[in-house]
Amino acid sequence: MPVRPGTGRLLVLAGVFVCAACGLVYELELVALASYLIGDSVTQTSVVLSVMVFAMGIGSLAAKRLRRFAAAGFGAVEAALALVGGSSAMALYAVFAWTGGWGGMWSDGPRVLLVVFSLVIGLLIGAEVPLLMELIQRIRRQDAGGAVADLFAADYVGALVGGLAFPFVLLPFLGQLTGALLTGTVNAAVGAALVLGLFRRDMTRRARRLLLAANAVVLALLASATVLADDFERAARHAIYGRDVRVAVRTGVQEVVLTGGTDGRSLRLFLDGRLRAGGGDGRRYHEALVHPAMTGPHARVLILGGGDGLAAREVLRHPGVRRLDVVAPDPGLVRLARHDPGLSALNEHAYGDPRLDVTTGDAFRRLRSTPAGTYDVVIADLPGPDDTAGPKLYSQEFYGLLRRVLAPGGRLAVHAGPVTARPRDFWTVDATLRAAGLRTVAYRATGRDTGRDAGHHDTGSTAGPGRAAGVSRAARDWGFLLAARTPPALRLDPAGPRPRALTQRSLTQSARSTARTHVPGLPPSTLVHPR
Repeated sequence: MPVRPGTGRLLVLAGVFVCAACGLVYELELVALASYLIGDSVTQTSVVLSVMVFAMGIGSLAAKRLRRFAAAGFGAVEAALALVGGSSAMALYAVFAWTGGWGGMWSDGPRVLLVVFSLVIGLLIGAEVPLLMELIQRIRRQDAGGAVADLFAADYVGALVGGLAFPFVLLPFLGQLTGALLTGTVNAAVGAALVLGLFRRDMTRRARRLLLAANAVVLALLASATVLADDFERAARHAIYGRDVRVAVRTGVQEVVLTGGTDGRSLRLFLDGRLRAGGGDGRRYHEALVHPAMTGPHARVLILGGGDGLAAREVLRHPGVRRLDVVAPDPGLVRLARHDPGLSALNEHAYGDPRLDVTTGDAFRRLRSTPAGTYDVVIADLPGPDDTAGPKLYSQEFYGLLRRVLAPGGRLAVHAGPVTARPRDFWTVDATLRAAGLRTVAYRATGRDTGRDAGHHDTGSTAGPGRAAGVSRAARDWGFLLAARTPPALRLDPAGPRPRALTQRSLTQSARSTARTHVPGLPPSTLVHPR
């Protein structure tokens, strides 16, 4: 050894620490990117974790054959892991951006690639432990139990650091692509330094040269990709959203993209790849969500979600509104809705109205501290029951809180996802509202927009006009539920403002057609048993 045994052992454990941190970053990066690109974070997390843990076991078994060549084997594993893990985010995003709209067998490309990366990264991470066990024993022989304890202690502490670094350092300051690439660079450098610095005498000269060349290539590829990451991201955005991208920011809650909105071009708002507003259908969605609930007393109104100000625009058209509270989860989107010229024009400068008061934070927590009977109308302008926050914001407990804050005679309007594409989800929301002690009437609005939308391939579950990658088929309908303590009347206020895309006749017809899709006998969704 080129150093004393105690120092060498400490250096190996330090390498274990760094490699474990990098491995967990790869895992979290796959989960985060898959949740954004594919949706349904619970499913994507389960897929990544289960496949990766399974693959780690297979990798550990396979590495037993490499113990005779532990130094060279570990160096090769780390070089491969750095390249695959560091480039995984960029590759997954590229497949989503450039093939997501092809349809057919390509429509599942991101899902397949997610499983492939989880499998390969898991195999390589699993191969690390037996090889490191062999290397640490070569420095100084000790009982197997003590060596395993030392090795796993360094591994678990490294995983803790990597797990905390991803959401608090890498993601907010570097982003997913650059963060993954830099993690791969660190991984390759530490793996090569550990093997070539401490165990070079365990390898032949040819093996050392091959390992040095392989790591040099990996580092060069990762460094080049890091330099080009911004250009790649812009090109991918153009492939997804078209070349009219005007604003693209990650707020800490979601990615917000605005296209058009100036020089007479139609504005489109995308939230995490979902077309939220714009095209021909944005007004249809918000008018159908808001106006039926405004029939009756509506002096005090609460909007949950709706940080873009578009639901607030429809509420403020009613002169009887004296107070409008908006609870939005994303302060970054609220700032854009206030100050961006295109978006503020679309919401008709709703945030400049003195009747409106906006707070940012968790809607569930806000409702728990709201006095009973505070609001005449509550508008739940939420992404849909299949969204990340769906189990919480579409639960019986949440609707129980909403029922409590409604004044006598108050109404609640809920966006419950598409009726045609996901009837079971829609009617589960209905069953959940009824379980919370509310009576409901179901209806829907139909969209016609077939423009270029971005986001998930499942076009049927968006909180707004649509979410399909490439040239898409926008969501055919959006389902709504009007709820109250007594059976609510589904009608438009004859004394109120006249909606531009909604009539009493179309509202009545939509209720009839929606009722025909009813799925009976569905249990409600709760926090501990989400459905």
